[in-house]
Amino acid sequence: MVGEKRVLVVDDDLNMRIFISTLLKVNGFQPIVTKDGKEGIKKAKTDFPDLIILDIMMPEQGGISMYQQLKRDEKLKNIPVIMLSGVESHTFTHSLKIIMAGNDVRLPDPEAYVEKPPKAEALLTIIKKILKLRVQKIPLWT
Repeated sequence: MVGEKRVLVVDDDLNMRIFISTLLKVNGFQPIVTKDGKEGIKKAKTDFPDLIILDIMMPEQGGISMYQQLKRDEKLKNIPVIMLSGVESHTFTHSLKIIMAGNDVRLPDPEAYVEKPPKAEALLTIIKKILKLRVQKIPLWT
């Protein structure tokens, strides 16, 4: 459907991918689904999603590594990210600070952080709010 916002869902949990992609489809979004950060970064580079929902703890390449790659890439850095994890938000923030210690460039915080399991309506509200704000910003690729 023309005009559908594309949302990249990166999560190693099949049930979570199904839950989120179904939620997105039912509400008029186009889900793009991958199971780890390595696949996720490839999809981000080829599909340029409007939003990314990113799990933190995954095999192969985890969410923190993918998040770092996204925010350092000139073409991808403005894609909003919702971090999704069973890890509490302060633990994620602390981990990111430790990983970034000594680096000259500070990564921005994600647009939102949602603990698992997400409530459908709460997640949908966050998605819509972020995408509404996103419309007011400069396009990702100019």
